[in-house]
Amino acid sequence: MQVTSLISEAEHEHGDNCGCGHDHEHSVVHLWQTVTGVVFVLNAYVVDWLFQQGSTVASASAMIGAIILGYPIIVTAIKDLRRGRLSINELVAIAVLAAFASEDYKTAGIVAFFMLTGEIIETHTAQGARDSIESLIKLTPTKARRLKKDGSEEEVAASELAIGDVIRIRPGDNVAADGQIVNGQGSFNQATITGESLPADKKSGDEVFAGTQNLTGVLEIKVTRAGTDTTLGRVRELIIAAEQTKLPIQKIVDQYMGFYTPLVLVIGALVWAFTHDLSRVIAVFVVSCPCAFILATPTAMVAALSAAARLGILIKNVADIELAAKINAFVFDKTGTLTTGQLAVSRLMPIGETKPAELLRFAASAEKYSNHPTAKALAKLAGEAGVPLAEPKDFAETAGRGVKAHIDGAVILVGRAQWLKDNGVTESFMKSVDLDEAEGWSLIFVARDGHCIGWVGLQDQTRTEAAEALADLKAAGVRRIAMISGDRQAVATRVAAEIGCEEAQGDCLPQNKVEFVRAMKLKGYKVAVIGDGVNDAPALAAGDIGIAMGAAGSEVAIHSATIALMNNDLRRLPFLVKLSRSTRAVINQNFVFGIVFILVGWTTTTTGVIGPIIAAMLHVAGSLIVIFNSARLVRKGEELEHFHPEATTDKHDHGSPRKPAGELTPKLA
Repeated sequence: MQVTSLISEAEHEHGDNCGCGHDHEHSVVHLWQTVTGVVFVLNAYVVDWLFQQGSTVASASAMIGAIILGYPIIVTAIKDLRRGRLSINELVAIAVLAAFASEDYKTAGIVAFFMLTGEIIETHTAQGARDSIESLIKLTPTKARRLKKDGSEEEVAASELAIGDVIRIRPGDNVAADGQIVNGQGSFNQATITGESLPADKKSGDEVFAGTQNLTGVLEIKVTRAGTDTTLGRVRELIIAAEQTKLPIQKIVDQYMGFYTPLVLVIGALVWAFTHDLSRVIAVFVVSCPCAFILATPTAMVAALSAAARLGILIKNVADIELAAKINAFVFDKTGTLTTGQLAVSRLMPIGETKPAELLRFAASAEKYSNHPTAKALAKLAGEAGVPLAEPKDFAETAGRGVKAHIDGAVILVGRAQWLKDNGVTESFMKSVDLDEAEGWSLIFVARDGHCIGWVGLQDQTRTEAAEALADLKAAGVRRIAMISGDRQAVATRVAAEIGCEEAQGDCLPQNKVEFVRAMKLKGYKVAVIGDGVNDAPALAAGDIGIAMGAAGSEVAIHSATIALMNNDLRRLPFLVKLSRSTRAVINQNFVFGIVFILVGWTTTTTGVIGPIIAAMLHVAGSLIVIFNSARLVRKGEELEHFHPEATTDKHDHGSPRKPAGELTPKLA
């Protein structure tokens, strides 16, 4: 009977019609109605078995049951006819009416029962998928604790929150709106947004998202986005928009469904002309209802969308699920995509008798009150290594050059080589440098009381999982992987060598990136472009598929690509390719099964091998097989759910794995 897929539910909200012959404004089928009808029909069988065969009581009971069960089917068919279209709903209605007209009430009732059972199963299956999406709304609390100017709390509806309001979040609370922490710190479960299962630690200045849960700490958050403008709201809109789109193969099915019902009616007429067996005609109509065939695509699509959304992959158009299987070239941006986009300490080189931990302590302490990325990188490493920092005195910073401070009674200089020379350091400390700044290294030098005690090498770190992700893409059959960057060619070459990327092009302006992608497409490649979604928007649009990295909280990133990764885990990319191929395989399996099911059904019903009741049972069984086959896709990617970039190895000391904080202290000492 009619298929109530997730797509049809969304279209129903807008009063649209898919044109596939399915009624999306059908009568509601209640479980109690189905149960009541089948009780009357079963009662007829019991009366016939216990008392007189063909008794009036049994006939009346079967007729009542057939009317109860057949009513929603007939009403749906009439609605179709009033709209001026002939759909598969009429096949079932004709079958039920034919059985009823021949006074075979029990057959009419049983056929209607199984068709309604199939409808209930399909509806609840689709609704279950929709509920998982609607649950996103429930993640956002309806109330929020807004702070007044005097610091007291007032409970208000979350819908009343406005940009600039400050709300208080307690342990266990779900965040009511996107915002920035202004006071406090805590751990947040943000799996609903980024797909990462491990909590993320947040502190003052960090951004939090609506629908995420605060696990520890009391925080005050300044609202930056509220209502449907939040990241969670945009995520929900994207998912629903994706469900309303269709794969090309599904559009073809819809196009030819209008010819299917007349064909079945002709087959039924021929069966009647040659056999004059009404039971065979009824069975033909029942088995011809192609629910298994029509469910082939939407069930697989919904399962694939669910698997992707669970891992923080938002797909705007389901056609990209099919297209991703054909991608054979990936073009990556460098900064913020293959690298973290943040400076990190990669080399500590003490000079003379200075120890590494001592060098780090002086440098990080002197930079303690600086907001420069170098200062943040030094402070982060000192914290990880357990190196205590001293309180700097007489702190002074010269923008773009360096800082000067008194640490433990000594004058400490931290900055560029020229900064040290300008401040009286005359030694030839440059002789100890074995790194080339042209390859992306940022060097700062540390002097104590006029003598250079060492230098620190910093660089934009490659993502810990980048090499693994690119290797997986190659293993998946991707023929060409390239990196394009606006950075210097030497830097691009170094990063490409670290992650195993065979092709790297530096010194690229945005238009150069677009030209690179177009040239690759002209050679016959299906190209996916991956970038951070801000300055890479033209290149993302130029690819067959544009994938924005780290889209959580970034409206530009979400809108500039066809696919958005809510976190920065590059391993989502080979997973996307594998999911696409699995989805296409499942859809093909479903289609083959649906076609074979109908052909076998026509053969067995026209020859009288099976009757209407068995045909109705097989109809339900066929739909269930397709649904369960598609459901296998939901569990795809479970192996990725426990990955957390912050908890894995990072690269330090020329690419050696970063050790846990507790293991760094002996090394620096």
